[in-house]
Amino acid sequence: MLQGKCVVLGVTGGIAAYKAADLASRLVKHGAEVHVIMTKAACRFITPLTLQTISRQRVRTDMFQEPVSWEVQHIALADKADLMAVVPATANIIGKVANGIADDMLSTTLMATKAPVVFAPAMNVHMYENPIVQGNINKLKQLGYYFIEPATGRLACGYEGKGRLPDVEYIMDKLIYLLVGMKDFAGKKVLVTAGGTREAIDPVRFISNRSTGKMGYAIAEAARDRGAEVTLISGPTTLEAPRDVRKIEVESADEMFEAVKQEYLQADVVIKAAAVADYKPVVVTRQKIKKGPDSISLELTRNPDILEFLGQNKGDRILVGFAAETENLMENAQKKLKKKNLDLIVANDLTLEGAGFGVDTNVVKLLFADGRVIPLEKMPKRQVADIILDTILTLK
Repeated sequence: MLQGKCVVLGVTGGIAAYKAADLASRLVKHGAEVHVIMTKAACRFITPLTLQTISRQRVRTDMFQEPVSWEVQHIALADKADLMAVVPATANIIGKVANGIADDMLSTTLMATKAPVVFAPAMNVHMYENPIVQGNINKLKQLGYYFIEPATGRLACGYEGKGRLPDVEYIMDKLIYLLVGMKDFAGKKVLVTAGGTREAIDPVRFISNRSTGKMGYAIAEAARDRGAEVTLISGPTTLEAPRDVRKIEVESADEMFEAVKQEYLQADVVIKAAAVADYKPVVVTRQKIKKGPDSISLELTRNPDILEFLGQNKGDRILVGFAAETENLMENAQKKLKKKNLDLIVANDLTLEGAGFGVDTNVVKLLFADGRVIPLEKMPKRQVADIILDTILTLK
């Protein structure tokens, strides 16, 4: 599968460095030519000899080690690479690249390459959540670098949280997508809705919900990576739109409905991940409502049901909905699946740890029109997104 492809694998200093040996082995078995660059810290966790034996190539650890043949080593590898992968990627290497620092073999090669670069961060949860680290990650994403989201669970440091290196099999899948262009959604147009809506009460107040848009944005990003032409209709969110995804910003349910009606006819697949407010105020005052001595009543009316409209006008499109519930998950999801004429519904229990709004993971069940149910374990939302897309390909 990877015959003729060259992967430069960067290994940095973290306990997960031992998993780089498994990844290198899988790449070699798939036919890739693998060259490993290790930082000095990485050599404290796993020996260069291990990776040299697996890759069957000399491991680089030093900018100034004697070359076998005349070459400027970091330039030679930078030019040779079809893909550079840093697994695991520490906060240190991410910070170096984000700020243009090239002071060792790995950071210098990363700076010199024109090949796609993917980082698989692995570190302590508090370190990963540090705003400086997150700022560096977001900066690199905007510059076109790829990231594989870390998994959530028990960390080597004893903490529980996000920061574990994902399963090597999952990392391998992502690298194959980037290397050989497994664009199984090529030629397909995918419409994704994401985020919550805001229903104005007055110029400063509104009704909304806790949706951050992370699930929908992950789906849009995954569909893009798999070759789809993606349109993302998004309610207000702090997230940056994935590059090369057409984004339409809306605020209210009515605005989202109008945007969907404009766009869905061109779509092959519609994934309705937005958390649309069910109700809106009957009257929106033009001036801010002033606080008075007594209570006030707010009369609400139903918003349009966008998913029901799509189900009634589905045609030959694949239609996927979401059901976020706090009780009777399966019963409510199955009713919604049937009533809205969906091909697939993604159901998640908001009461479970690591599921629902505002977190980077999700715990979902996939419910099909034929009655099948596939439960998934807690995993990063990007991984859930890829499984949803895998599933969609089986529907037709």
